Amino acid sequence: MDVREIQGIQDIRGTVQAGFEPVRDAFLRNFQQRGERGAAVAVYRDGRKVVDLWAGAKDVDGTAPWAVDTAQIVRSATKGVAAAVPLLLHQRGQLDLDAPVGTYWPEYKAAGKERTLVRHLLSHQAGVPVVDRPLTVAEAADLSVASDAIAAQAPAWEPGTAHGYHAHTYGWLLSALVQRVTGRSIGRWVAEEIARPLGLDLWIGLPADEAHRAGRVGPVEEPSAGGALRLRPKRSVADAYADPASLTRRAFGALDPAPDENDPAYRAAELPASAGVSTARALARFYAATLGPVDGHRLFAPATLAMARTEESAGPDRVLVVSTRFGLGHMLHGPASPLLGPGSFGHPGRGGSLGFADPESGIAFGYVTNGMRKGVTADPRAQALVRAVRASIA
Repeated sequence: MDVREIQGIQDIRGTVQAGFEPVRDAFLRNFQQRGERGAAVAVYRDGRKVVDLWAGAKDVDGTAPWAVDTAQIVRSATKGVAAAVPLLLHQRGQLDLDAPVGTYWPEYKAAGKERTLVRHLLSHQAGVPVVDRPLTVAEAADLSVASDAIAAQAPAWEPGTAHGYHAHTYGWLLSALVQRVTGRSIGRWVAEEIARPLGLDLWIGLPADEAHRAGRVGPVEEPSAGGALRLRPKRSVADAYADPASLTRRAFGALDPAPDENDPAYRAAELPASAGVSTARALARFYAATLGPVDGHRLFAPATLAMARTEESAGPDRVLVVSTRFGLGHMLHGPASPLLGPGSFGHPGRGGSLGFADPESGIAFGYVTNGMRKGVTADPRAQALVRAVRASIA
C-alpha cells in the first residue's frame, strides 16, 4: 500500500503492508499529538519489509523534507549494532566470552580489573561506567587515548557483582576489544562485515561522502496538553541526575564538554556507544538479519541468537537508578525499556531512537527521529509505534 495514495496523510511517504495500518496511524499521531518534527519507522517480519514510512522535516530546525534516504544520529541505539560484533566474533571462534578481558587486552588488567570477563564487559557489569577524568570528543575518538584512560580506571564495584549502564565507556571498551581481536576498528568491522553485505545505510563513523544525508538533531519538548502524558521521573532518578558526584551524572558526563551532535567531526568519530548514524530501514533490516536470512544474508546462528536474548544482568542499575535487564550487550524487554515481548532484545537511544528484534513474532523494528526528548528509554513516540506493531500482529 502506497501511503501517498491515502487521503488525509499526504505528508507521510512510504509503504505499509496490509494489516500493518495501525503503525501508519500511530506514526501520523506522533506528528499530530506528540510533537514529532521529522522521523522514520520501519518494520520487518520474517525477513520481509512490511512497514517503511518517513515524514516531516530532515532537520529538527528546518523545512527541507525528510527524504527516502535521510539518516539521523541514533545515540545509544548504536550500542545494539556494536554489541553484535563481539557476538559474531564469538560465533566465528575468535573471542571467548568467558575469558578475562586481559587475555586480549593486557593493559586492562590494571587497578583491580584483572578478573573482568568479556561477558562482564558486554553486560554492563565491568564496573567502569565512569572515568576519573572525562574525555573530550577528540580524545574519545582517539582509540589509544580512550583505551589508556579506561585501562587505568579503577572499577566502581567488583566486576561481575553488579551492573550499571556504561553510557559512554561501553563504546571505548568495545572499540579496544575489537581492535585487539581483529586488528580493525569497530566502525570498519561493522562496515565490512555487517553493513556492506546487508546493504545498510548505517555507520559507526559517518563517511564524509555520506554526511549530506544526515539531518540536524535537537531537543524538543513533550506536548503539555492535548497529546501524550508528560511523565515525571521518580525522585530518586531526578536526584541522581542532579548530583554531580553520582555515578549517573559521571557516566553521562564521561564526555566533557558535551558534544555537538551536529558537528561533522563528532559524527565522523567511531563512538559505538553514542554516535552511530542510521536510517530506520537499516536498523530494522539489521535486527531482521539477527533473526534469520534477509535476501540471503543472516548474521546470528541459532546459538548466537539464543545468547543475544539471554539475561546476563538484571535488577537495580547503579547508573540509571531503575531496574534494567541486559543480555550480552543488548537491552532486554522490561519496564525500563519495553520492547515487543519477553523475548525481545535491542537498544533504545537516549532521546527517542529504538531498534530491536523479537524472535517469537519474527518482528524487527527501527525508529529514528531528529527531535530528541529528555528520556533515556521508553520514549512515548517509539512506544506508540511498538504498541501499534503489537496490535498489527495480534
